[in-house]
Amino acid sequence: MTTGQWMRSGLILGLFSLLAACSTVDGKGGASGIPLVKDPAPIVSGTMRPYQVRGRWYTPKEQPDYEEVGLASWYGDAFNGRPTSSGERFDMHQLTAAHKTLPLPGLVEVTNLENGRRLVVRVNDRGPFVDSRIIDLSREAAQELGMLSQGVGRVRVRYLGRAPRQGGGTILRADAPTRAPGPAPSPVPVAVVAEVASFWVQAGTFSDQGEASRIAEHLSGWVRADRNGGRYNVVVGPWESANAAEAARQSVVAKGYVGALLISGS
Repeated sequence: MTTGQWMRSGLILGLFSLLAACSTVDGKGGASGIPLVKDPAPIVSGTMRPYQVRGRWYTPKEQPDYEEVGLASWYGDAFNGRPTSSGERFDMHQLTAAHKTLPLPGLVEVTNLENGRRLVVRVNDRGPFVDSRIIDLSREAAQELGMLSQGVGRVRVRYLGRAPRQGGGTILRADAPTRAPGPAPSPVPVAVVAEVASFWVQAGTFSDQGEASRIAEHLSGWVRADRNGGRYNVVVGPWESANAAEAARQSVVAKGYVGALLISGS
């Protein structure tokens, strides 16, 4: 074989090797956009042992059918650069998350149930250790889901399986169908709504009815006159679950009404 033939053969073999290496990871995923993991990272064995936080025990385990609806929170600057439970460094600008019991590292699909936004995040940390919350998102993930200013949001979390050795976060299209705008619904009297609802958020109590009305309009809420007269309560809602109402309360707090209260609709 001539020197030129050897060079051509070497070039062809090199190209085949490069293609084989590239084929181990497919970040584009299938039609849904979910990453196809061909180079799964090993599950960090130490993170699969039962552990205790604030007197409560958590037992990590494989959960192939895991799907849950609840509240998501997010974390950022205070933890940026610190080691996560899996040993990776937390980067608040990446699409990552913390979960109490799923294998690390893994992938989950998170859907914001308020706006239909959807993404895949790499779970590489433990938390959040608050009863009403099921996942803690990185700042970037919270921003992409449209819940950065709210602090918390109602989401659906679905486990997809093991994560690749690097990355895995993906922004997906919104599944929520776009509906044609219809006529605005007629206002429903507060007394009638309260009979079928469980929870409201009270943003504050004001002595000036005009001020209360302006705030209620800003929050898309209502004004309730105090039975004793002279005081006006601004309320938002209703919601049928305490979790949904708490997410709304956090949103109201983020808008500057730090004294917002969760109340039962009666």
